[in-house]
Amino acid sequence: MGDSPASTALSLSEARGWIGYGVDDSGGSGVGEVHGFFVDAQSGDPTWLIAKHGRFGRTLVVVPLRDCAAGGGRVWVAHDGRTIRSSPVVDPARPLLREHELTICAHYGIGERVARAAEVAGRPEGSVTSQPAR
Repeated sequence: MGDSPASTALSLSEARGWIGYGVDDSGGSGVGEVHGFFVDAQSGDPTWLIAKHGRFGRTLVVVPLRDCAAGGGRVWVAHDGRTIRSSPVVDPARPLLREHELTICAHYGIGERVARAAEVAGRPEGSVTSQPAR
């Protein structure tokens, strides 16, 4: 997937259509279900897919939306299941702060000069960078 903002052409309304889809890792194994999305606090563009996994789907994590593709009722993520399941847990009702997003980016190997990390690295410390999609 590209690192430019233009590569995030998925609209929020299109992304919402994915809610309830199964989430598969890079090897094709099921790792959860699409629960929702976070959007950029400034632009409103979708940034993170919220996936629920674990026993009874109680654990909520995010995956970079840029690393996702959907079709046939499934979303494929360009990361292995272990990486997805070990992602920092999120509360889908609370916004993400700059520092939390940078931690999540680092977990997925996104350096501060590329993709989402580059978009939020220059914002003020403690600022809200993504918020739950409404």
